[in-house]
Amino acid sequence: TMRAVSSFLHQIQWFNFAILFSVVCCGLYGFTLVFQVKLLTLIWTFVCAFISGLGVTAGVHRYWCHRSYKATFSLRALLCFLQTLAIQNSILNWATNHRVHHKFSETDADPHNANRGFVFSHIGWIVMKEHPSVDEKRNIMDVSDLLEDKVVAFQHRYYGILVLLIGVMFPTLVPVLFWGESFTFAFFLNMSRYCVLLNSVSMINSVAHIWGYRPYDDTIGPAENSICAFAAMGEGYHNYHHVFPHDYRTSELGMKLNITASFIDMMEKLGLAYDLRTMSNEVITERKRKNLLRKEQ
Repeated sequence: TMRAVSSFLHQIQWFNFAILFSVVCCGLYGFTLVFQVKLLTLIWTFVCAFISGLGVTAGVHRYWCHRSYKATFSLRALLCFLQTLAIQNSILNWATNHRVHHKFSETDADPHNANRGFVFSHIGWIVMKEHPSVDEKRNIMDVSDLLEDKVVAFQHRYYGILVLLIGVMFPTLVPVLFWGESFTFAFFLNMSRYCVLLNSVSMINSVAHIWGYRPYDDTIGPAENSICAFAAMGEGYHNYHHVFPHDYRTSELGMKLNITASFIDMMEKLGLAYDLRTMSNEVITERKRKNLLRKEQ
């Protein structure tokens, strides 16, 4: 038993653990301040959580990871700003990891392999040493399209200073400068915002890979999970997404609990997004039919 504990402790990246632990403590303290801060600060915190979520879902995920639509420079710059606000690593690193996750889902090469349990896939993978296969597959992953994107290259090069300015100082200083909020209150509430967003996105790696139904392919872990779809702005239709990863909707359900798809639709109407990729109803129906037949055999 002691040997097992020692082996487990050896797997922890203690610097990452210390940072995450500190941030979570700050975030938890921030929740105790919700009745002390000004109403505008609460509204601002919600707005930052919402728009930074779009930076992850519509930006680094549906656009940069899967190229499910095309975006003008203006939209790419906006999505880059919002993704930086989310404080979830650079676009290049996030997208590279996610492409590895899709290609090697639920194997040792999956960065947040759900087969290692809920805790690992939800948050443990951030603080534990990677399986050697993850880095091996990451190094052979084609990310040439990301490297050629000047927005991605700029953000990755200056990510340290950008995330400090955009992810930490910007959402903290706006309440302080514009309506006289306490700097301390604004800072800790921003940490609460970050913790909520981190957990919402992490639910897709954990909950949506363990619980739910699988109408498109019941041989894989990713599942349709309405709770995740609501919490992560439309990202919870995960069985569909892993079967049809290039569909910008990540589901066949239209606007139902799919805020991100609605945002992309709005960007298309504004002329900022175009060539939105979808799967035909015939292909979707046939895939469900074949999956049902396989289950009945």
